Amino acid sequence: MRRPLAALLVLVTSLALVGCVGMPNDGPVVTTRAQGDPVSAQGAAFIDPLPPQPGWSRTEVARGFVNAMQKWPLDLATAKEYLTTDAAAAWNPQHQTITYGAPPTPRDVGGEVTVRLTTANHLDARGAWLGALPPRQRTVTLSMVRADGEWRIDDAPNALIVPENWFADRYRPVSLYFFDPTASILEPEPVFVPTGDQLATSLTEALLMGPGSGLQRVAQTFIPRGLDVAVGVTVSDEGVADVLLTGDAGQLSANTVDLMMAQFAWTLRQEPKVKSIRLSVGGAPVPLPGGVSSYRVDGGAEYDPAGFQSSPLLYGLSRAGRLVSGTPAALGRVDGPFGNRSYDLRSVGVDLGANRSAGVTEGGTTVLAAPLADAGAGKVRTVATGTDFLRPAWDFSDRMWLVDRTARGARVFHVDPGAAGAVPLRIPGLTGERVRMFLVSRDSTRLVAVVRRAGRDVLMMSRIEHNGAGDVLGALPAQPITVGDDVSLPVRDISWRTSASLAVLNPLTPTRSEVAPASVDGAPIGPDATATDVEGRVLGLAGSPVGDEPIYGTTRRGLVVVSADPHSITFDDPIRAIVYVG
Repeated sequence: MRRPLAALLVLVTSLALVGCVGMPNDGPVVTTRAQGDPVSAQGAAFIDPLPPQPGWSRTEVARGFVNAMQKWPLDLATAKEYLTTDAAAAWNPQHQTITYGAPPTPRDVGGEVTVRLTTANHLDARGAWLGALPPRQRTVTLSMVRADGEWRIDDAPNALIVPENWFADRYRPVSLYFFDPTASILEPEPVFVPTGDQLATSLTEALLMGPGSGLQRVAQTFIPRGLDVAVGVTVSDEGVADVLLTGDAGQLSANTVDLMMAQFAWTLRQEPKVKSIRLSVGGAPVPLPGGVSSYRVDGGAEYDPAGFQSSPLLYGLSRAGRLVSGTPAALGRVDGPFGNRSYDLRSVGVDLGANRSAGVTEGGTTVLAAPLADAGAGKVRTVATGTDFLRPAWDFSDRMWLVDRTARGARVFHVDPGAAGAVPLRIPGLTGERVRMFLVSRDSTRLVAVVRRAGRDVLMMSRIEHNGAGDVLGALPAQPITVGDDVSLPVRDISWRTSASLAVLNPLTPTRSEVAPASVDGAPIGPDATATDVEGRVLGLAGSPVGDEPIYGTTRRGLVVVSADPHSITFDDPIRAIVYVG
């Protein structure tokens, strides 16, 4: 069974005081199980650790310092009591967060105390997941000096160091929203923030930090640099969030304010209490679009990272090889060339507006493109020829993405609107590898692939770089994405679950599969996410980043809805290669 963190271990020592305060029924059968032990955001245990006690040894002071960082609600005043005056002034625990598994045992070596962290991971100042802590950083050295006759720490690492289970119970995964380089679409950046009444403040503080380092050609923010939250974001009974910022925003154009408010709206809507936003900088209200007094959190719909007004229909290939579309209960042939005759296609992809389609021929050597609605002569064109193409993908700019599996490994291509041919793109970690399947995010900033390495499947993700005109410039090296604890499971298919998460289909037995969630950054999933068992042979997934569009498992007879309300849909005429747009 998969867990949200590598281990759930409770740090218990004699020095910590913890108290509580406050359709047809035939076909596959689906059961849902919790992805980790459920916890309540407001129900995390109150923790009030001991301050340093008279006569404590160096190791006792070190252990007390580590325990004091677990104070909840979060307050590091007690932890600072373990430091000298100068060390307390210099300590910056906001720099990063480190989580560990087994309780560490401080060791006194030559007058210094070392603390070895096991299964350690880290996050940056925004709360973005960075993965495993480098081995050389897993041993923390605490220098000790005498202060007023007692041992105190004179050099503390700039990090909040806490147990995995403490972090899982008190932080939640969210997304910060930034714009692509063309300022046409929002793209999510997953982070973790503390739960509780300060969620709106935490979201705002993280958003103000901007995109992470190295993403200059991937994401941009329209919130001026150098702004800070003046006081905590308050939310009225009517749901109006007052965001009071300090700093100099300069002269803000109407277009900048529109884009900036879209970022705030998409980010703060993750706090259910917030219905609209009032923004002021340096005590002066920011004039909002349309002259309204507050900006609704459902604003900025035209920048939807899942694709504004993208088609919600399913698409697939009939037994006769014709392209069909519609709802699961009513799939019919499209009017274009692929619906009027068979082109011997084995897989298809459709652009977000459902205007054009692309298909890979049965042998995998040719990619054809055609309109969905115009069956006129000469409308089918050859886009690319190669060895063994995977299913085409599309992004919001009507750019088509292709992966050809050659004898020398995978080659990645993009076909820009109006371009005569496919342009190769080298992606370190994917190009030349054994790529089995891939996805491209609708905002065009991520390419996710399943790579076969050393006899097992590895999920990899690369960031795609663009310039302000939308031209593809390059790609960052692909990084692995963790899907739970069992890395030996084969991957049968992947699909989008949200704009920042995936659904991964793993066959467990010949007649039983699991659909597991995974975050695009490789971070542990939240405690509310679920892995779903599907009884029956599931061949693939049809998933969408749009939250209210269901994920379907495809079978030889039809579809099975992968949700807590399982049911099967059987086709009279078997449909294969079923996908959403994108």
